[in-house]
Amino acid sequence: MELLTIGEFAARSRLSPKALRLYDRLGLLAPARVDTVTGYRWYREDQVERARLVALLRQLDMPLARIAEIVVLPGDRAADAVAAYWSDVEERHARQSTVAGHLRDRLSGRRTHMYEIRTVDVPEQAVLTERRHLLADELPRWIPSAFDRLTKAAAECGGVAGIPFVAYYAEVSLDSDGPAETCVPVADVAEAEAYAAASGRTATLRVEPAQRLAYTRVTKARVAHPQILSAFEAVEEWIERQGLTVSGPCREIYFADWEAASASDEVCDVAFPVA
Repeated sequence: MELLTIGEFAARSRLSPKALRLYDRLGLLAPARVDTVTGYRWYREDQVERARLVALLRQLDMPLARIAEIVVLPGDRAADAVAAYWSDVEERHARQSTVAGHLRDRLSGRRTHMYEIRTVDVPEQAVLTERRHLLADELPRWIPSAFDRLTKAAAECGGVAGIPFVAYYAEVSLDSDGPAETCVPVADVAEAEAYAAASGRTATLRVEPAQRLAYTRVTKARVAHPQILSAFEAVEEWIERQGLTVSGPCREIYFADWEAASASDEVCDVAFPVA
């Protein structure tokens, strides 16, 4: 079989000789023959298609390790893998676009949404909780699943006795993992104590003290990170202007049916305990 020199193969595959040497080292595209003395490379004609595939995948900024996984897959599975990769890229780009918009407004001092701040006094309540260290992009999956588990547990403890909420004990972002705590108020404290003490339970029981909350209402469209950060900042600024102090972890109080709500419906209070 006639072999192509590295220069000929580079021209046919639309890859530079430098890239071909790199892909050889990474095991992506090994030459058919290498001269043991000079190190010169030759390639087969039937390697051109694979080389072109590598070149196209690189145009998607796909990491080389991901390319190595895809080029060995059969056609349909390779196509699915490319689709999955691109879906991740689009999701990441959408998230980054939102962050860029938030940063633009923040740095320019322009607030695109005005928040009305209110206060409410909340009585002491017993809550079943799950606490977890996790990043911001994990919250949308964890919060509803944890609420579901705790709501089912509350049914064994006299029922749900208040509005579920998530308390944040430290920053939760793409780089900081909290912790965060989902909380569901329960009616029967004795039953809740027995439930939380049972072997293998993930829920714990604690008592939330009576307290005053400063809060603002947020629509479903603005609950996502980082849009919701502007609501937290608005409440914090109001607290400072009023000469109050924050006396506990900030929280998101989910008072509406998330699934039934539209993007413009108010679903959540962003709140801080104050003194």
